[in-house]
Amino acid sequence: MAQPLQGLGCANAPLRFYIANRPPLDHYPALNHLQPLAPGEIAHIVANTSNHWRKAFNVCAKLVFDWHHQNGHSGLPVSWQAYRDEWLFQNGKGATLLFSPPDFSANCWHIIFGKTYATSLAIPGLVWHDSWFASLPGQPLIVSPYPDYRQLSNERIRRLLEFLPAMDTPKM
Repeated sequence: MAQPLQGLGCANAPLRFYIANRPPLDHYPALNHLQPLAPGEIAHIVANTSNHWRKAFNVCAKLVFDWHHQNGHSGLPVSWQAYRDEWLFQNGKGATLLFSPPDFSANCWHIIFGKTYATSLAIPGLVWHDSWFASLPGQPLIVSPYPDYRQLSNERIRRLLEFLPAMDTPKM
């Protein structure tokens, strides 16, 4: 039986990001369910934790915002910064950040952040394309660099987006 989803966002998001750590404040370390972020919650997390979470949210916002544009989605906020503040990991929006182990049964893209985390999951059949990206042939699963400016730079975000259209785009 699959473990309940634990993280930020909603269950039917077309992009699921898996990350090995959680914000170290409030209820997040013990969060045992899926919870959409409320408006202003990212600003609260960033103001009360390390610079790491600011970078992670920024990189995720850039990635998801660009993915929406790549797929012709309309009605988006005007910039990735506005997307981060108004939509990222909120209910009914394009992405979910999961702290629980991956559950690949959902019809969505599964993106595991970090080679170390992906290696610890021992997913059989992963094919490494280079030192940054891996995929599971025929499955909507990609291993990506960790969401940090140095690891998942703008150039690597563009490269990650190149992997996504190789399979059917899950519907929003």
